[in-house]
Parts: sequence; structure tokens; C-alpha cells
Amino acid sequence: MTKETQNDLETVEQLKQARERICNEIGKVIVGQRKVIDELLISLLSKGHCLLIGVPGLAKTLLISTLADVLNLNFNRIQFTPDLMPSDITGTEVIEEDMSTGRKTFKFIKGPVFSNIVLADEINRTPPKTQAALLQAMQEHEVSAAGETYRLEEPFFVLATQNPIEQEGTYPLPEAQLDRFMFNIWIDYPSQQEEEQIVKSTTSAYQADLKKVLDAKEIIALQQLVRRVPVSDNVIQYAVNIARKTRPTYEDAPKFVKDWISWGAGPRASQYLILGAKTRAVLDGRPTPEIEDVKSVARPVLRHRLVINFNAEAESIGTIDVIDKLLQDMK
Repeated sequence: MTKETQNDLETVEQLKQARERICNEIGKVIVGQRKVIDELLISLLSKGHCLLIGVPGLAKTLLISTLADVLNLNFNRIQFTPDLMPSDITGTEVIEEDMSTGRKTFKFIKGPVFSNIVLADEINRTPPKTQAALLQAMQEHEVSAAGETYRLEEPFFVLATQNPIEQEGTYPLPEAQLDRFMFNIWIDYPSQQEEEQIVKSTTSAYQADLKKVLDAKEIIALQQLVRRVPVSDNVIQYAVNIARKTRPTYEDAPKFVKDWISWGAGPRASQYLILGAKTRAVLDGRPTPEIEDVKSVARPVLRHRLVINFNAEAESIGTIDVIDKLLQDMK
């Protein structure tokens, strides 16, 4: 065993312990939602981005700001509205005058996208032109403005929220932009016991004392570690088979996929299935992922990458039903 491999195994064990501390710290503020927290950590360490779907009042913003606090990262929240302009996200040029010489120059003022964690709140409330301002930042981790290119500080993590119940006056995200998000995370209502605990803590004088668990430098090192995690060929084949079988034009696609799906997942889904499986294994303290890890991340990876047709809608079939049936058939 090489020294680098030994160091990686030690780091994997340290991350497993750090994950518990992170969840415990977030648990001081957020009640329940353990699966959501795990999926956020998997996405962050995979260098992916997340789309969070949930009705108002489920503490989506509080969860993200708490995660940023615990990881000691900069956090900015952008409230997307119909009149929001691209420059309101990326930044704008202003004229600056030198008082001693009277000379005027342009100065670029960085926008809120220049942060480690960016929360794009209700991203479907703003027109496509402004939605697209996030595209380059999400993919390239840089912003181009006034002929200059500015690198974003690492780690860079975008979380966008959508309200699933009120679609009036919204601009649905195009498929190309949806595909930029690694995970589509559904935040559900809390259980009665959890809701009672939420009401009890939020209506009292309780103030959580959050401790920092990781920092930006450690997160970047962990992101690099995930890329070095070895994966067996059978796990890669399984992930690729899942993605390919969601495509109705694929000859080996199941009949129900051909009946219910208009468009399946692209190659990016296969990549994210493996990255998600790698990160899940590392967070569990395991040196390599298994097929179960791929299955575990299949829902959030594929949920927003499948386009169902009229036949599926007529039978009240959703993308999750298709994914679950596909996983069941591939046992």
C-alpha cells in the first residue's frame, strides 16, 4: 500500500467522523431532514449543484445558511424576482472618480454569485435571461463581465429552490439548465413529532451555539479525494445501464420506459451516479462504492432528467415511479 493510499484511507475515516459532527451541529437548528442533509453533503463533495423542491415554510433557507455556518463558508442568498437582471447576480461596472486627479475609471463590483454557497431562492420566478446568468458560473466556476473573466472562489456550490405548488407567473427551467444540477432534492413535510419539536424550539428563547466542523481548504481536499476513489467496472456498468435504460430510443430499454418516457437521461446522469456513489461510500467510511450506493443516489440524480409523456400523465405516473420500477427490474 502506497503512502498516498494510506493517507486517503485515514482521511476517509476522518470524514466519516466529521459527517456525524456536521449532522449533529445542523441538528441544533434543523429538526430531522437527515436524508436531505446527507444529499447536500454528497453534492457539495462531488462538486455538484442542487435543486431543492419544497413548499414554503420547510426551512430550506435556514438549512442552507446553517450548513454554510458549520462548514465555515461564505453564504449569499439571491431572491429571484421577475425584474431581476443578470448583472444583479454577476455584478456590475460603476464609474469611479479619483478625487486627486479627477480621472474617471470603470470598476467592477462583484455580485452575490461571488460566494462559496449561493442560494438562488425561487429560481423559476425570474426570466430565462437571468436564469442563464448562473449557467456559466455553475459549469465553469467563473464569471465574464466587461471583457474580463473572474474566477469564483472555491468551493463553489449553487442551491436553487422552487415552490412546487404555485406556478402562476413562473418561468420553468429549460431541460439544459436542469441538467446542470447534480441532484433534485425533494423536501417533504416533517413528522408530527418533528413538527412539535420545531414549534417548541422556534417559539422559545433557545439560541443554537454552532461549532465549525470543516473549512474551505479541507472541503477542497475532500473533493479531490472523491475523484481518487477507485470504482469497480461492474459498478460503472450498472450506473451506465440505468442511464441508458431511461432512453426510449435505446433498444434494451424496458417497455414501460418506451411507453411513458419522451426523453431519457444523458451521459451527465451516468457521471453523477458514479460521483454520488463514490461520495456516499466515502461519507460512510468505505474506500470504494457498491451498487447499493448507485441505487441510493438514483432518485435525486434522475428525477429531473426524465421527461414523461401524455401516456404517463394519463395514468398518473411520475418520474419517481419510473425510476423505482427501473431499479426494481435491474435487481
